[in-house]
Amino acid sequence: MNLDTREPVVHNLGVLETAALLRELTAGLIALTDFDEALLALVRVTRDAVAGVRWCGFTALRAGEPAGVAASDDRLAGLDDLRHGPDSPAMNAIRRREMVLAVDLAGESRWPAWTARARDLGVRGVISAPVDIDDQVIGAINLYAAGPNLLTPQHQLTAMLLAEHAGLLLAAVRDRGRQAEMAGQRDAELLLDGVVGQAVGVIMTQRGCPPAEALDVLRTAASSLGIPLREVAERLVRTVSRQRES
Repeated sequence: MNLDTREPVVHNLGVLETAALLRELTAGLIALTDFDEALLALVRVTRDAVAGVRWCGFTALRAGEPAGVAASDDRLAGLDDLRHGPDSPAMNAIRRREMVLAVDLAGESRWPAWTARARDLGVRGVISAPVDIDDQVIGAINLYAAGPNLLTPQHQLTAMLLAEHAGLLLAAVRDRGRQAEMAGQRDAELLLDGVVGQAVGVIMTQRGCPPAEALDVLRTAASSLGIPLREVAERLVRTVSRQRES
């Protein structure tokens, strides 16, 4: 009977590491609204969590044009930046919509200029996996190894799962960013409303708070009273006006 269980143990550890990585990414990106900030968190968490990966980068395209880059190490940022040339593993992954692997750059001929730069920076292996974010933005996550033949089938599986999960998280970040921008525009419009602007000014004076916080106070009052925000503002302005007249 063969009692050697080393292979399943290694496999199980890889699965557990990947699950932990996905949980940590979710926790780190769940509340973010800034896309660039989310990319930076993604590559740093990935670098720290995946054994055998020394560096991590992300390449983003919007409408076919470079839309962002993030690197866990600033020295390697140029490897992910398409402005330095489109001939790279990341661009191959994006174009072909499939994972690209080079376990040993010493014998790699697909991206001569990129490979030369990568080797000068100490990179010896790379996995690039395409990431679908939304209708406007796509990208690739790039895992780099400092030695040849360090990137295994387990790393390929991790990259595939990571790309799927990252796509969902980054899509949510962009959606929250759009919602926050729309909310900011609505707030600006409200502040231009004469009576609402006056009420906000009253609250700012009373509480010593910024406009956004004063507007939140009005919203909370409107919600508690079950009446429109503008009516709350009118009541407050009338009350203050009476106090000044008396």
